[in-house]
Amino acid sequence: MKILLIVPHYQPDLGPSAPLFTLLSEEFIRRGHRVCVLTTVPHYPSGIVPPLFRRKWIQHSIENGVEIYRVRVPSLNRSNLAARFLQFLVYQLGASWQGLFLDYEVVFVANPALWVWLPFILLVVLRRKPAVFSIYDLYPDVGVRLGIFRSPLIYHLVRILEKFCLHHAAKVRLISESFRNGIHQLGVPDAKICLIPDWVDAHFIRPLPRQNSFSREYGLEGHFVIQYAGNMGFSQPLELILEAAQALVNEPDFLFVLIGDGSKREQLVQIVTEQRIENVRFIPFQPRERLPEVLAAADIALVILKQGMAYTAMPSKILSILAAGRPLIACMDRECETWNFIRQTGAGICVQAEDKNELVNAILTLRADPLLCQRMAENGRKWILQHHTPQIAAEKMESLLLSLLPNFKTASKTMSS
Repeated sequence: MKILLIVPHYQPDLGPSAPLFTLLSEEFIRRGHRVCVLTTVPHYPSGIVPPLFRRKWIQHSIENGVEIYRVRVPSLNRSNLAARFLQFLVYQLGASWQGLFLDYEVVFVANPALWVWLPFILLVVLRRKPAVFSIYDLYPDVGVRLGIFRSPLIYHLVRILEKFCLHHAAKVRLISESFRNGIHQLGVPDAKICLIPDWVDAHFIRPLPRQNSFSREYGLEGHFVIQYAGNMGFSQPLELILEAAQALVNEPDFLFVLIGDGSKREQLVQIVTEQRIENVRFIPFQPRERLPEVLAAADIALVILKQGMAYTAMPSKILSILAAGRPLIACMDRECETWNFIRQTGAGICVQAEDKNELVNAILTLRADPLLCQRMAENGRKWILQHHTPQIAAEKMESLLLSLLPNFKTASKTMSS
């Protein structure tokens, strides 16, 4: 197969989906397929493009057998919606132009349509290529819950773009069953939907010693570390961590560590400074090659979502935490699919979204029971190896893409006759 991926993030970008698309592409190469990727230059989460990637509008490279075209987007503040729209537009123009010169048979496209609508029209619809439209968040609902889409005009525009891609894709891939009802409401029948969960590189992210070069560099040794690592943005009510830290300030060895960047980071730092919360530490985003040590440096890993968000998104970082063999506390909507997933794996404790008291009690429970922590860590690692490796996902995705080729050719003949 000659496969084209239209995706907004690819390594070395720090977007959570970047390693997923990289692993999938390289697995396709190992399976004997030709793979081409249309993506952006690295810019996540800050919105700033590194100097190395500012040289050309479209940069071409071949990495581990994958042909990659990276479109340069402007360096902008991602907390500004208008700035994000400009990045979306620049990427779409570049990807559409470059895609016209590519040879491919089948397309994998990642939502939202805000990122990919124009290349979807030109490279899928007009060129009559079968495509899988992969859903990572339900748009426009997720934008409404985050307070981003306040204008009814923007809401309806995003909905129209998303429905267009959903209706013109040959298949719609879900990462979570919780998305199915929302996709149904956008007019997509079950026959068009395929569930393929996300994956993680379990060889790269693996259990490592709690004490390592990262923990030594940042002075984490001698502490019981409660860690949040990832984007500090709209969907994460990270003020909850600061409230829990204040409640546990008299626990001398507790240290709350927030690692990463995002639109809310400065605000959180200001709160810690003004309120003199001494058991909280901020650490900058780390290079991906350090991720195994970063995750290993936690005694407890945190995943936190705003109320209502867990019904539209399953954080990919959960799989990385499980692969690293660390016990997890997830703060999210009760009985959502992610809640049930964590309970099924036996790898962590779930607490109600934005409930400080439940979070504090969960932390104290794990701190008092090292055997429970060890059992959760082992459960999570075992689950990943059985269900969420790149090899398992690539095999399923390969079968899905291959199934589209004869079906699409048959459909094309029928339409033309």
